[in-house]
Amino acid sequence: MNLLLNTPALNVYEHMALDETLVKLRPGEVTLRFFHWLPGCAATYGYAQFYSEVRRALSAPFLENATRRPTGGGIVLHENDLTFSLIFQYPGRPMEIYQKLHGAILRGLTCQGRTARLSRQAPKESYRPSLGNRASACFQNPVENDLLSENGQKILGGALRRFGDTVLYQGSLQCPGARTSAQYKKAVIDGVRSFLAADLTPRGIAPQVLQDARGLAQALYQTKEWKEKF
Repeated sequence: MNLLLNTPALNVYEHMALDETLVKLRPGEVTLRFFHWLPGCAATYGYAQFYSEVRRALSAPFLENATRRPTGGGIVLHENDLTFSLIFQYPGRPMEIYQKLHGAILRGLTCQGRTARLSRQAPKESYRPSLGNRASACFQNPVENDLLSENGQKILGGALRRFGDTVLYQGSLQCPGARTSAQYKKAVIDGVRSFLAADLTPRGIAPQVLQDARGLAQALYQTKEWKEKF
């Protein structure tokens, strides 16, 4: 069954751990979920980024609540963004996934009255984990197939990782009021349904799955070994 999964408010470590738990538990089915955050700021950074550069790039409040993602990309600040993850099977290359998924979300945003466009900027150094000996901030370095506002500001970016045939995509929509906007959530849901031709059944998370994710958060995502892996 393809799910629109409802989960309680979690910290940054639990969110990353839950995505990994779900991708292993539901590898053959579509799972979309929106992050519900505990109060306060948080940050995530790409799997391959150097912690020494992340540490220099983040202010203390964000660094205290930051962890390495299982996916790639650069630093993302989670303060007022609409954060979501999508688990699905897809044979296409990453650039094709970004183009089709972000294009579908763009159509959803357009239907909700939001003006945006796909970036056509070719991927260059922005995809590298280190950019001039500093960590790359995702929303300061738009690349091809990111969504941009009318004035060229990046408003949607994502990162993915393959687990066998299954894709984990983690996205962040950064517009004023995005986190609490039913319209923005609908745009994402409609985009995912269009991209994957999949119905999504709303469902709450099983207590055991949440417990397993919290165990993984403690065992991996909030450890110094993981956060300072590179």
